[in-house]
Amino acid sequence: MAPEYCVTGGTGFIAAYLVKALLDKGYLVRTTVRDPGDEGKVGFLRELKGAKERLKIMKADLMEEGSFDEAIHGVDGVFHTASPVLVPYDNNIQATLIDPCIKGTLNVLASCSKSSSVKRVVVTSSCSSIRYRFDVQNKQLSSLNESHWSDTEYCKRYNLFYAYAKTIGEQEAWRVAKENGIDLVVVNPSFVVGPLLAPQPTSTLLMILAIVKGLKGEYPNTTVGFVHIDDVIAAHILAMEESKASGRLICSSSVAHWSQVIEMLRAKYPSYPYENKCSSQEGDNNEHIMDTSKIQELGFPAFKSLAEMFDDCIKSFQDKGFL
Repeated sequence: MAPEYCVTGGTGFIAAYLVKALLDKGYLVRTTVRDPGDEGKVGFLRELKGAKERLKIMKADLMEEGSFDEAIHGVDGVFHTASPVLVPYDNNIQATLIDPCIKGTLNVLASCSKSSSVKRVVVTSSCSSIRYRFDVQNKQLSSLNESHWSDTEYCKRYNLFYAYAKTIGEQEAWRVAKENGIDLVVVNPSFVVGPLLAPQPTSTLLMILAIVKGLKGEYPNTTVGFVHIDDVIAAHILAMEESKASGRLICSSSVAHWSQVIEMLRAKYPSYPYENKCSSQEGDNNEHIMDTSKIQELGFPAFKSLAEMFDDCIKSFQDKGFL
C-alpha cells in the first residue's frame, strides 16, 4: 500500500509544493490548515492532480495542544513545515512569531510521540538557525555547516526575531525527539525562491515582489543564501525516504547580497522600478558560505542557480498578473 504522510500548514509556500510532490508520487496525503472551509485559501490544494482521491485537508492550530493528534494518527511520516515567516515587526512579536514557531513545533512533536505509526519526522528549520553568529560577523568564520548554531544573543541584539524563533524552535525539536525516541531529520533551507503555486504570493514571494516593484522604499541590507523551491522539496523527500539521512541538512545554493540580486534582475527585466536604496539595518549582511557537502554526500544533485530560481519566480509573477 502507498505510504501516507502528514504535511503541516498546507497553504504555505514549501508545504503546498510538498503536498503536490507527494501526490505526484502516488502517496496518500493529509495536510493541516487553520480553516479547511476557507476555499479562497485552500481551494488550489483540492485542484492538485490526485487530490480528489488521496488528499485530506484537516483542521489544526499550532497554538492548540492536541490539535494535530487526529491528522498525525496512523500516518507513516510527518513533515512539519508550518511556521510564521516574515511577519510585520509589530509590538507583539512574541505572540505573532516566536510562540507559534516554538509551541507549534512542540505540539506537533507531542502528537507524533503519541502515534506508534510514525516512522520519521522531518522538520523544516532554516539557515537562520545557523548563520547569525559573532564569529561570522568579525570574519573568524566564513564557512558554515550543520554543526553551527545561531547565537540567540546575536539575534536579540540585531532584532532578528525570525532567526531567534527558528533557532529555539529547532533546538526544542531536537530535545523532544531525543526524550521521546523520535527519528527526526531537519532540513535547513536558505531564502526560498521559485514560481507561485498558490493563487496569492506568500511571505517570501511577497517580499521579492515588493523589491521588484519598488514598494518599500528600500531593499534589505542582507547577504543570504538563496535556494530554488524544487531543491527544497527534493531535500525534504530525501530527508524522509533516505534511511542514511540524519541530523540537520543544509539546503542552499548561491549566497548573495540583495543588491547583487537586484542588479541581476535589472539587467534581464529592465522595465520594473526596483528598489535602489539599501536599508541601514545591521547584523544581517555578513559574508558567508553555506557548506552543502552533507546533503550532496547523500546523492543530492547540484542545486539550481540564482538565475534559474529568480527567472522562474519573475515569469510566474508575470503569468499570474502580479508584474
